[in-house]
Amino acid sequence: MAVSEQEIQNIVRGVLRSMSGAAETVNPEPVHTTQPKQLMGIFENVEDAIAAAKKAQKEIQPMPLEFREKIIANIRKKTLENAKLFAELGVEETGMGNVGHKILKHQLVAEKTPGTEDLSTVAWSGDRGLTLIEQGPWGVIGAVTPSTNPTETVICNSIGMLAAGNAVVFAPHPAAKKVSNLAIDMVNRASVEVGGPENLATAVYEPSMEVSQVIFKHKDIQLLVATGGPGVVTTVLSSGKRALGAGAGNPPVLVDETANVQKAAEDIVNGCTFDNNLPCIAEKEVVAVDLIADELIYHMEQAGCYKASPEEVQKLIETVFIEKNGRKILNRKCVGRSAKVLLEKIGVTVGDEIRCIIFEGEKTNPLIWEELMMPILGIVRVKNVDEGIAIAVELEHGNRHSAHMHSTSVVNLTRYGKAIDTAIFVKNGPSYAALGFGGEGYPTFTIASRTGEGLTSAKTFTKIRRCVMCDALCIR
Repeated sequence: MAVSEQEIQNIVRGVLRSMSGAAETVNPEPVHTTQPKQLMGIFENVEDAIAAAKKAQKEIQPMPLEFREKIIANIRKKTLENAKLFAELGVEETGMGNVGHKILKHQLVAEKTPGTEDLSTVAWSGDRGLTLIEQGPWGVIGAVTPSTNPTETVICNSIGMLAAGNAVVFAPHPAAKKVSNLAIDMVNRASVEVGGPENLATAVYEPSMEVSQVIFKHKDIQLLVATGGPGVVTTVLSSGKRALGAGAGNPPVLVDETANVQKAAEDIVNGCTFDNNLPCIAEKEVVAVDLIADELIYHMEQAGCYKASPEEVQKLIETVFIEKNGRKILNRKCVGRSAKVLLEKIGVTVGDEIRCIIFEGEKTNPLIWEELMMPILGIVRVKNVDEGIAIAVELEHGNRHSAHMHSTSVVNLTRYGKAIDTAIFVKNGPSYAALGFGGEGYPTFTIASRTGEGLTSAKTFTKIRRCVMCDALCIR
């Protein structure tokens, strides 16, 4: 079932109440009181960070899966205890997102990220012996994390990578370095508290492109994982190492004439506005069949949307894009801001009930064509579902990341799914259902659409190994 905005707010309030009631159970030295130079796993020098992670990985690899799971359980516990803190600090440091929604994302990561249960063994037994296929660690992983979901990505990656027997050297986005490093500190304290090694996750105090380049090229880094924009993903894929690329998307949502239009409107607005549209899976533009377009717009306005005039759309274009080196790029001061704040920037005052800005436009409008990561939804009106599918595929730009559709026609859903060919395809629900929030399945904040692994988990961070015993261990 879809989760309404009211239900989201109710969940947020419940999480906050449970946190306040559990205050006395929190670690007596809360993560946020730790002085910066005392952060566990954070180093001045990247070579030291890599060496420490290498040592920790040698310690964790021979330990039984049961012990890894003990560490992971403590990471989950501490994530829940510090969810509100990480959410507040993330918004404070980056200026992006919504505290209540970030609390929910941390809760989702803590409760539903797969651990060691994600690893599996395949066996063949016969006259000539026994053969096992098992999933083993790479060793030390180098992981780039974004400013949009900084601590969520660090914690989610740490759980999966540790479950697989790896250690990880993070290269956080410089705009989120403080809160990212606090999350890394928390991961290590969770390990040490239950008898595990420190430095299972490491980083440097001052991340930079130079630091990242060392990680990308270092002989002791066996696997690279990049969660971010197209630039950093292209860089890791060009490193010569095995790499997973979780890059950009511009997810379209298609609504055809068979849809439950009111529910579609509510789901689209809820998905688009979750954490102010920062998730890469979120609805970024709407393609609506003409027969239901007016009804859809009406219900979107009822769900908390402000319909911008052509003049206001032009002002938004001039505000959310800036010129740099002769080309238009996103204004970072607008990314992840609320609809109310974005409207204030163009001189429009609205109440807190306004969650999203909508307008009708051509597919070439930059607010539609470009991935904004803001609660702005352009609506492209089309004659029929055939034209809608073609335009949605064009707007997705071949990223093969995420797409959404509202329809009760299995035929239309199937045709669109085949044409769009994305790692994620949500049908008749808000985009965040793809991450197990209001939908089934596990979450991740590293969606390797570009390299084909899709939603990553512990098994993604393993190497496949075949172990063969000849002429023995078959007892049938």
